[in-house]
Amino acid sequence: MRTRRLVAALLAAVTAGTALVGCSSGSEESRCESDGVTITCAPDQRSKTPKVSGELLTGGSYDVSEARGQVVVVNFWGSWCAPCRAEADDLEATYQATKASGVTFLGINVQDSKDKAIAFEEGRATYPSLFDPASRQALNFDIPPNTTPATVVLDREGRVAVVIRRAVTRDELQPVVERVAAEQPATGSR
Repeated sequence: MRTRRLVAALLAAVTAGTALVGCSSGSEESRCESDGVTITCAPDQRSKTPKVSGELLTGGSYDVSEARGQVVVVNFWGSWCAPCRAEADDLEATYQATKASGVTFLGINVQDSKDKAIAFEEGRATYPSLFDPASRQALNFDIPPNTTPATVVLDREGRVAVVIRRAVTRDELQPVVERVAAEQPATGSR
């Protein structure tokens, strides 16, 4: 529940255009930075991600907990979404440029038919995508189903580091992913 509250607070800040929003509870006051679209939490301000698992578009299953130790970039997309089409090449280029440093990507296809989603991804993405026509995964992150595209960067401990609620470009996403990938794990974690 703490993660849901964190992401809800982060998304509320984006909606309200607030400069800073509280990211954790407890006696210490923590702050996450927000520019109204991108929310970034320092390592000591992050909470665990909710469960992310399900059926892959190409068959089989996926569970983000199996990617612990890697940075995971989660992108919510739909074949019907023009900004998703615009960012697809940038996402794939960022994935290719960062995967050697322990970064993996996961698409989450929302509000779509399986045939259209598979046709859209073919030749565009080499990383897997979950098929989530009911947008349940987005709700797990407290990302409203109408916020597509959205990109969430999880650190190596599975915590939400960055939330971007619009289409991304390689020039902006790759430095964010590289920065999170370069972070050292917290002492005593794992």
